[in-house]
Amino acid sequence: MADSQSIIALNIGSQRISMGVFAQTKKGLVLKSQGATSILADPATEAARIPQVQLAIKELAKSLKLAKQKTAYSLSGQSVFVRFVKLPPLEEENVDELVRFEAQQNVPFPIDEVVWDWQALKGGGIETEVILVAIKSDSLNDLNEVVAETGLGTRLVDAAPTALYNAFRYNYPDLSECTLLLDVGAKTSNLIYADGEKFFTRTVSVGGSSLTSAIAKDYNVSFAEAENTKLTNGLVTLGGGHAAQLDEATAALGTVIRNGLTRLTSEIARTSQLFRSQHGGTAPKRVLLAGGGANLPYMKEFLEEKLNLPVDIFNPLQRISVGNGVDVEALGAQAHMLGEIVGLGVRAAGKATVDIDLVPDVVQAERDITRRKPTLIAAAALFLGGLALWPVFNVLTTSGGESFLKKSAEEVQALTGPAKDLEKLLKMEDQSNTLIRSYAGAETGRLSLLNLLDDISGYMVSDQVWITDLEPRADYAPVLDEGNEQVINEAFASVPFGKNVYSPKEQSSANCVAIRGFYRSDRNDVLALIAKLRSSEYFDFTWNGKDLTEGQIVKTLEAAPAEGNYAAPFELIIPLKNSISLK
Repeated sequence: MADSQSIIALNIGSQRISMGVFAQTKKGLVLKSQGATSILADPATEAARIPQVQLAIKELAKSLKLAKQKTAYSLSGQSVFVRFVKLPPLEEENVDELVRFEAQQNVPFPIDEVVWDWQALKGGGIETEVILVAIKSDSLNDLNEVVAETGLGTRLVDAAPTALYNAFRYNYPDLSECTLLLDVGAKTSNLIYADGEKFFTRTVSVGGSSLTSAIAKDYNVSFAEAENTKLTNGLVTLGGGHAAQLDEATAALGTVIRNGLTRLTSEIARTSQLFRSQHGGTAPKRVLLAGGGANLPYMKEFLEEKLNLPVDIFNPLQRISVGNGVDVEALGAQAHMLGEIVGLGVRAAGKATVDIDLVPDVVQAERDITRRKPTLIAAAALFLGGLALWPVFNVLTTSGGESFLKKSAEEVQALTGPAKDLEKLLKMEDQSNTLIRSYAGAETGRLSLLNLLDDISGYMVSDQVWITDLEPRADYAPVLDEGNEQVINEAFASVPFGKNVYSPKEQSSANCVAIRGFYRSDRNDVLALIAKLRSSEYFDFTWNGKDLTEGQIVKTLEAAPAEGNYAAPFELIIPLKNSISLK
């Protein structure tokens, strides 16, 4: 049974629920016991997921002999929203307000409907980069209620990507070259980049269940049957005639799995480019493979073949001692799937690199009461003391009431002057805050456009198409001759410094952009670019619940370059997922 000083770590994955009990000693963390169980990650049974999770946690807590203890638990990458934001150089006391402003701009939900946390990251440079992690309040509160109903309390709540990063940093302290920690889970895969002190993560919707769904579709069987087939006979076929060495049925199954994993390697290539172009990182020099996906035969060799990088299995227990009651052999076979609970143990022990805590409402209320306890006790003591002194006070007020009132009036008069000075200072503070928000908004708009341009550049894989202009627009309308108002004065290049560069309508934000450029010979290259941009996290290719057609996106696209011209122009107008502030 775990004592009150133990650290209880719980990872609530899409399919695997794992729990560990750590002790903190002078020599470091000791894993005293651990357990794990699985639930079926069938998309068709999502409604039954919560009861399965609750039962799994309850069984694990019972097997590890835990009762009414507080646990640190992590949320899967797909359930949280992670964004990396660069801040302009500001005084330290203004950072909190600017980060909140950035959270309002970047989180795709009203800020009062989410629980969020942030931390500034190291990495040098003039700008400060912070990580924002958010989750819908309702989702977090519902999950926390599930944990509470198992008899466990909440110590802290982390996200799986940051927990994995903390496990990596703790166990590989001397690894400075850029490393990709690839955690292949059931529904998603976490891509975690560690480059010196730089940190970046992205969650992609490719995982074990997508491979199972592909098998179920290809073989026309149920999800459960396909999952069993994958676990018992599944492997990844390799190039160089590897499939020819296998029996026909195994080779066919391996080919289905290989085809399903191709999207994962494409997402890795795209994310690596994003990390380099937008966050100043370098290309990964090695890959550490984690998660249940690492159990798939030839997965390691497949990634080495496709990524042309050395791939090793992640070991989050390199610096973790193991208690006497733990089966070391069994633990070693599943160590690569324990990254989240190790990261939670590191976080709870105060040894983490990134400290994120997503606090459910009921936990925050408990913390507020605990924090106010000394004040409430003191107030109660004063109240009781006041009751004891009431008879004395009554005598004093009867005999010396007039003297007391006169003295009070003199004190009030003496405080009137300082009060007016304070009012002036508060007014000046409001003016300063307004100026800071204005500056932050302008800086956010500038960075948003730069990030957008970087994102678009990532899709420019052909030298037959290039962009010459990116212009924010307001009042988006899918009918290209309506709305889509210009927000920048066409003569902005000649506007004197300090004068307004916006158009007379003075829109406060842009909700779409006009992309202008040229194509060399084939207009289909432009259409191919549009198809690639549909996967961008910055654009929204829907309107009123319907997908936008190419005809609603392309404003200008000549059939071919005019005779004697090197290229032909094109113009696209695409709505944005998040508006860009112009003020």
